[in-house]
Amino acid sequence: MIYDLIIVGAGPAGLICGIEASNKGLSYLILEKGLLVNSLYNFPTNMTFFSTSKKLEVAGVPFISHTEKPTRKEALEYYRRLTDHYDLNIQYKKSVKTINKENEVFIFATEKGETYQAKAVVLALGFYDTPRSLDVPGKHLTKVRHYYNDAHSYIGMNILVVGGGNSACDVALETWNHGANVTMAVRDKELYQGVKYWILPNIINRIKEGSIPTYYNSTVKEIKETEVILNTPEGEVTIANDYVLAMIGYKPDYTLLAQLGVEYKQNENLVPTFDPATLETNVKNVFVAGVLNGGLKTNSLFIENTRDHGKKIVSALNEKIKP
Repeated sequence: MIYDLIIVGAGPAGLICGIEASNKGLSYLILEKGLLVNSLYNFPTNMTFFSTSKKLEVAGVPFISHTEKPTRKEALEYYRRLTDHYDLNIQYKKSVKTINKENEVFIFATEKGETYQAKAVVLALGFYDTPRSLDVPGKHLTKVRHYYNDAHSYIGMNILVVGGGNSACDVALETWNHGANVTMAVRDKELYQGVKYWILPNIINRIKEGSIPTYYNSTVKEIKETEVILNTPEGEVTIANDYVLAMIGYKPDYTLLAQLGVEYKQNENLVPTFDPATLETNVKNVFVAGVLNGGLKTNSLFIENTRDHGKKIVSALNEKIKP
């Protein structure tokens, strides 16, 4: 079977593209290398969204939450209901390794050797699967972690939280509240001022009172089994350490885009080239959707301001395919 479009990624953007395709009568398939909304599933267990539930809901399906700002658990439930409501055509654990084009048809090959065909491609890849690396000696030690689940395993441990954004501040506070000995290393002169408004004053007060020692304008020099060496304005500092939680962000995986010949804007953010009206890239019938469209500037796009991507893509594609 040759689908009208195949969507790579079953995150919010990919689901919306599937819903729009279904509404327009286009044949489609969503290929997801992990689980439904895989990135959200891997968010911290107790995470609360910055956006309100009203700003996150799509396709006429209400997003019900106990408070104005939903939790991770409520978000997972919402996307399950959304998927069931529209009976979306999704195949999970299908990691796409190559996409080639032959006679105007795109051929998808998975890591397990399965192949699929489509007239068009939608890349809704997100970025959460590719963490930024500390790139220092010791970065491959098992104690170095780029994802955080909950605080229980860190009780009584010496924790270094690297970063000064939302994730770093959330993790530092939660592990400290549960009995970890927390230190922060922030490469800038202060914490990111866009940290959630209910978190920022709390973490600043913990730092000021000395509960969470924090080194500003500082970076990690080396990670060892039982300690970490920091470069600080006062020189090298060695601290006892059991875990390094590197909350320094993530970046898109450009492998599939490169295979297809999708160009990037030549600046530090590597934003894919696409038509803002249709989200079609420089490659015919290849579209990009969701937070991927922000390139390396991963804080520029969120679920709430990419909700129209599916409609733009499917409207443009429908005009090409239906005639």
